[in-house]
Amino acid sequence: MSDSAHAAHGAPARNLFGSRWVPRPEHVCELDLGEALPGGFRAAGVACGIKHSADADLGLLVCDSPAAVSAARFTASSTAAAPVQLSRARCELSRLRAVLVNSGCANAATGGRGMEDAAKTQGAVAVAAGVGEAEVAVASTGGISQYLPVDKMLRGILQASAQLRVDGAGDFQRAIQTTDSFEKRANVEVALPSGSVRITAQCKGAGMISPRFATMLCFVQTDAALSAQTADLLLGVCVKRSFDRCSVDGQLSTNDTAILIGSGASGVVIEPETEDELVFGQALDALLRSLAIMIVTDGEGAGRIARVLVRGGEVGGDPLAAETVARAVANSPLVKAALHGGDPNWGRIVQTAGAALPGPAPLALDVSIEGVAVCAGGTALEVDERALARAVQGPEIEYEIALPGEGCETEVFFSDLSQDYVTLNAEYTT
Repeated sequence: MSDSAHAAHGAPARNLFGSRWVPRPEHVCELDLGEALPGGFRAAGVACGIKHSADADLGLLVCDSPAAVSAARFTASSTAAAPVQLSRARCELSRLRAVLVNSGCANAATGGRGMEDAAKTQGAVAVAAGVGEAEVAVASTGGISQYLPVDKMLRGILQASAQLRVDGAGDFQRAIQTTDSFEKRANVEVALPSGSVRITAQCKGAGMISPRFATMLCFVQTDAALSAQTADLLLGVCVKRSFDRCSVDGQLSTNDTAILIGSGASGVVIEPETEDELVFGQALDALLRSLAIMIVTDGEGAGRIARVLVRGGEVGGDPLAAETVARAVANSPLVKAALHGGDPNWGRIVQTAGAALPGPAPLALDVSIEGVAVCAGGTALEVDERALARAVQGPEIEYEIALPGEGCETEVFFSDLSQDYVTLNAEYTT
């Protein structure tokens, strides 16, 4: 099966704020996805032959402002792919002005050659875009253990650089996708006290998604003027509340990358600890959380998604007991299979929580499903079984768990486990 056998092929993006869990902030206005990128940005996407199909597989994003400010986050994996290693080691992550992305080849587990190949493509973009090599980040997605077809990519970089356009976000989006079944994009205007700014984003991800950062790529552009410290702070906080909060299969990728670049073209300066920073941060937070939920919704065959919300304090010596349980529930094959089948089998939640927090003392936990209390203090409650069964037939299901104690509240968004997911990943070549 080719990398793009399940790709979007132009499938439109979903409604950005389509989930009940992320309402649109009052100061945010959604714009048409076909509109131009924020001032100072151009993008392109081309097919250079990395994929077996004729689909686009190389994307190039350039910020024309020499005063660009940026921030980046990468996978926590100890087997990080060559592009992640190179970007971390050789890039000025607060001064990025170009991003090269390819799909169809992850350039992971490729050793020294992988680093050299990534560096060659980085250098080619620097020449084509007229920026310094340290200002070019590289990112890849696709099959692990495959080497980059460098010659094809060098030709593709020349082609993409000649096609850079202010309205090239759609082409760029399609070039970065692999098993995505729809586009994950955003284009919003944010009304700040000091003036209006734009934020756009392109994101990919559907499988190999772990709540420790997700398996995804996300590139965010804004015409706001940010300091390096503000950009880093806002991206870090928002990633922790979005891509750190989603899971499809609990698998941490080698290639996760999120990059924010601000051109400053709007002339609106976001000063630290101001109302501008607060409002901009709220907009960025909602945008990234919505994109994270899109990833979970895609989920390589997902039919339903869920949010598990866990409250509590230290349990059995684990000060992060709520986090431990939330991630365990989100990644449980039994819970995910029940979600897929619309089965309110909350016994699987109790079992998962107990396994995550082993110990001799009974775990006195409360469990609710879609607001219906089913368990209190570790003991089953009498419920209307038919009403409960009806409650879990929708596209979004919420589980709430209360552990003993207090002091922590956490959430994880996750998808169900479907036959389509098993089929796709049994056939997908890595």
